[in-house]
Amino acid sequence: MRILTHSKRVFLTLTMFTLAYNIHAQDQNLTLNQDPKFEQLLSDKRKINTSISTNDTYKIQIFSGKSEDAKKTLADFKREYSNIDGTIIFNTPNYKVIVGNFKTRIEAERNLTEIKKRYKSVFLIKPSK
Repeated sequence: MRILTHSKRVFLTLTMFTLAYNIHAQDQNLTLNQDPKFEQLLSDKRKINTSISTNDTYKIQIFSGKSEDAKKTLADFKREYSNIDGTIIFNTPNYKVIVGNFKTRIEAERNLTEIKKRYKSVFLIKPSK
């Protein structure tokens, strides 16, 4: 292996610094063209998201069990109580039928007593804060 002289080492070092200084691999200009309606849609979505509050309403669970039974229970419930929303939630290993979006506990308990007449395993779900 040959040993470089001091002048060759200085020359190679300066050459390397010069090349490294002139390389701009990360410098890149990117132009993004987007539809102006997109920003308005995004703004509307943000407004809607802030107005939706999912954790401050009481709900009633009317069923917990197999998928087919949950679907049947929800369909029966919607036929009887068309003014109350309902949904099915999967919570391992059961499917749960949750109904209502009641703002106050009093409103939820009134509906709970009415729903208890038809469904046996019914209970109130408090909002989590």
